[in-house]
Amino acid sequence: MSDWDQLILASRMATAADDDYGLIDDAAVGIKDGVICFAGARADLPGTPQQLSTSVLEMSDGLLTPALIDAHTHLVFAGRRADEFERRLAGESYAQIAASGGGIRASVAATRAASAEELLAVSLPRAQALAADGVGTLEIKSGYGLNLESERKQLQCARAIGKHTGQRVRTTFLGAHALPPEYQGQPDAYLELLRVEVLPQLAAEGLIDAIDAYCEHLAFSAEQLRPLFSAAADLGIPVKLHADQLSDCGGAALAAEFGGLSADHLEYTGAAGIAAMAQTGCVAMILPGAYVVLGQDTPPPIAALREAGVPMAVATDLNPGSSPLLSVRAAMHLACAEFGMTPTEAFLGATRIAARALGLEQRSGSLEVGKSADLSWWALEHPVELSYWLGGAPVRGLWMRGERLPGSP
Repeated sequence: MSDWDQLILASRMATAADDDYGLIDDAAVGIKDGVICFAGARADLPGTPQQLSTSVLEMSDGLLTPALIDAHTHLVFAGRRADEFERRLAGESYAQIAASGGGIRASVAATRAASAEELLAVSLPRAQALAADGVGTLEIKSGYGLNLESERKQLQCARAIGKHTGQRVRTTFLGAHALPPEYQGQPDAYLELLRVEVLPQLAAEGLIDAIDAYCEHLAFSAEQLRPLFSAAADLGIPVKLHADQLSDCGGAALAAEFGGLSADHLEYTGAAGIAAMAQTGCVAMILPGAYVVLGQDTPPPIAALREAGVPMAVATDLNPGSSPLLSVRAAMHLACAEFGMTPTEAFLGATRIAARALGLEQRSGSLEVGKSADLSWWALEHPVELSYWLGGAPVRGLWMRGERLPGSP
C-alpha cells in the first residue's frame, strides 16, 4: 500500500486554500511524483503513515505553509546604487537622480558591461537570500539591458538561477523599462524595435513567460505601449504592468484591457482603473518596499481594491534603486503596517494570489491535492507571525516539487 513518495506530518498547517489561512492542526501532506496527493487532517489519512509511505517526516512543532512566492523582482542586475539612498535622504527626488544619470540608466550601464558569468555571480545570492526567507517561486524581470543582447543575457541569467537554486523562476521581459541612451528622444522608435525585433526573438528562444512595461510620465504612456502589448498578445505572452506608481497614467486600465496577470504599484490608480481590474480579475500587486524607500506619501487604494473584489498580491520589488528588499516577509509586514492590509490578506498575497499573478494558480500557491509540493516549514506557531516579525530566520526547511532544496535549513 506504500505508494506515496513521502508523507509529512505537521503539528499545524496553513493551506491558503480558501479566503482564510486554512489552518489545520495535526495535519498531513502526502506527496507522489512531486505533487500533493493528500492535504488534510492526520485523522483523515486513508491508512497508517507506515502503510502509506516508507518516507515519513514528522514535524512535532512549527508551522507548514505553501512555499512563499515573490511575484515581482528585478534581482538580476550588476552595479551598485546605494549612493542614491543617501541622495534621496538629502532631498533629491527619484526624477532628479534619474536626470543626472542615476536610476535605471546606471543599472543599464553596469549590466551591459557585465559578462554573463559576472551577472550570475552577483545575482545568485539575492535569489538564495529569498530562499532563506521561505520563497520557493519567484519572478525575475529583465529591463536593465534595453537591447537584444543584454536583455537576453538577463533572461538567461534568470533561467540559470532557477537551475542553481531549485526555485521555480518565471521570467518577465521588461524591455520597455526606460529609454536606452542610444534612443534618447526617440521613444516610439525604441518601442518599435522591441515590438518588431527584440520581443519576437526572445520569445522564439523560449526566454519570456510574461511581458511588463513601465507606464509612467518618466517612461512610456499607455498609448505608446498598446502596440507592444498587442504584439505580445499575438505571441500568446501574458501582460503585467508597472502602473500608476507616481501618477494616474491609465496603467491599471491598460493592464486590464489586455487581460493582464497583474498591475503593479497602483499608488495613484483611480476608480476607473480599479473597476477595470475588478471586471477582468487582474491582480493588484502591492509593493511597499518602493513606497517606503522613495518616501512616498500616497498609498495604494487598498480599501477600494478590497471593496471592488480585486485580488491583492504582495512582493518585494527587489531592485537596486527603489526597493533593496530581500524579504517577502518584510514586504508583508510593510503592506499591513503602511497600507492597512490584513495579515490574512498578506499571507494569501504571498501564496495563492501571488501564484495567480504569475499564471500559476493551477500549479502552486496553496497546499491542495494536484498542486506542486512546494512547502515552507517555519519555527513559528501561527501564519500571522509571517507578517508580524521583522527579521530573524524562522525557516526550517523549503521543499520544491517534493524535494528539499540544497542548502535548506
